[in-house]
Amino acid sequence: MRVLIVEDEPYLADAIRDGLRLAAIAADIAADGGIALELLDRNAYSVAVLDRDIPGPSGDEIAERIVASGSGTPILMLTAASRLDDKASGFALGADDYLTKPFELRELVLRLRALDRRRAPTRPPVREIAGLRLDPFRREVHRDGRYVALTRKQFAVLEVLVAAEGGVVSAEELLQQAWDENADPFTNAVRITVSALRKRLGEPWIISTLPGVGYRIDEARP
Repeated sequence: MRVLIVEDEPYLADAIRDGLRLAAIAADIAADGGIALELLDRNAYSVAVLDRDIPGPSGDEIAERIVASGSGTPILMLTAASRLDDKASGFALGADDYLTKPFELRELVLRLRALDRRRAPTRPPVREIAGLRLDPFRREVHRDGRYVALTRKQFAVLEVLVAAEGGVVSAEELLQQAWDENADPFTNAVRITVSALRKRLGEPWIISTLPGVGYRIDEARP
């Protein structure tokens, strides 16, 4: 899961990003409306978290652009304005949810996951493939009934691979969906993480590497 945080208070933005990383959610930060629009053009996000009062194009203008684009990206308004009229105007612009400052990070995480889940209503809360059982909301993975302890990044990578349902996922796609904007495209992070994940899941190996193409979960098991 990858989200865009549009927030011009640097300390708050960094705190949100660091907190979301602990919940295995990758987050990109935009300090103004111009940067936000550039990132939205360049990347696909599970949710956009918008502060309404930011430099450049306002959060309201960005919300209108997201809705007009037809991308279906859910919008969570994050603002200090708590009056009902303010909330009503935000929803009228296309916001899917509203969170007023100050807020608990855990509540933000819960709301982000709920919006992501709502975006794909046909997706089951728990995914199962080739003996793997992945529960994205409890952050748990079992293989053939055995609990598998994973790091946050390993879980994020596995979540993307499982969602592909046996399809091939390139290293670039994994970087885009499981890391954030600061990820180095030339890093070995994907290869190292997949290798460690494969070992954590145990034999027989269930993640296949297709040289020069990407990775996939093997549905055909021995």
